Amino acid sequence: MSWYNRLGEHGDIVLSTRVRLARNLEDFPFPVRLDREGKKQVCECVKDALSDYTEIKLSYTDMQELSPNDAVSLAEKHLISPDFAYDTTGRGLFMSEDEEISIMLCEEDHIRIQVILPGLSHKEAYEKADKIDRVIESKLNYAFSENLGFLTQCPTNLGTGMRASVILHLPALVRKNAIRRLAATVAKLGLTLRGSYSEGVEAAGDIFQLSNQVTLGISEEAALQNLSSIALQIIDQEKQARASLLSDSEFIDRIYRAKGVLQSAYKLTSRELINFASLVLLGAEEKIIEAPMEKLLCSMITLLPATMKKSEGENLSHDERDILRAKKIREIIS
Repeated sequence: MSWYNRLGEHGDIVLSTRVRLARNLEDFPFPVRLDREGKKQVCECVKDALSDYTEIKLSYTDMQELSPNDAVSLAEKHLISPDFAYDTTGRGLFMSEDEEISIMLCEEDHIRIQVILPGLSHKEAYEKADKIDRVIESKLNYAFSENLGFLTQCPTNLGTGMRASVILHLPALVRKNAIRRLAATVAKLGLTLRGSYSEGVEAAGDIFQLSNQVTLGISEEAALQNLSSIALQIIDQEKQARASLLSDSEFIDRIYRAKGVLQSAYKLTSRELINFASLVLLGAEEKIIEAPMEKLLCSMITLLPATMKKSEGENLSHDERDILRAKKIREIIS
């Protein structure tokens, strides 16, 4: 079952956790210096390294064999980066059946191992990524420096090569105008806070990504502990903000109105879905209204444009897609 189909620990605020490891092979230039044939060789090397790995079934896809829409759908699910979806030349993808694990080949680095799990699950996500990392490393030589750690195309990833992040639902802190201050505070602690569906501190659906920025001179364990510690503090702040916000009758009215829109709208854009679903989720999380939280969270992924086209047919017009999206949400909420 995919990460977006279920709730995890602290699931009322933490929607998911991602750990990504960037690795490069010693015998090849960085991807930016590789032609199509060179990228193909890298993909073949990694395929051979994982050929006898049977603990988790990983299916391989040549990205050039995917339609543009299918590739964008993977990006909407956060399984690959947008750049990986739009430029598929010489690139390959390993993915587990449950979509928890994806391995991008020849993106910014030769290998990017990614694990996404629901809730606050940084330790489990890192363990899964590290296990695959060790399998590949046992067969291939990584580009590594005793002084700098793992060598990466972008200098900001030098060292551990690890980026860990959590996706947070922070509607109360947004209403308290606390996000800019919070972003400035976590930046001093080696983390960044930005909108998950948009750049900067403005976020559709009040959904934000908190991630580590420091990869050099720190261990993976220390970076994960720092992320977890700050995430737990933000969770506490959000809960305190909710307690005061939910005594505001006008805001509670907004929650009921949002549910009413989802129950009765004939057309919904994806952004409208995310914004209204955010309020309904808050109401359900705080027991103000009843709503199927897991199905709503899932819809915020599966009813995005490319993913809808993949499941419902690529010939859907924008208008038909918005009408169908509203119909599916009505079925979920009613």
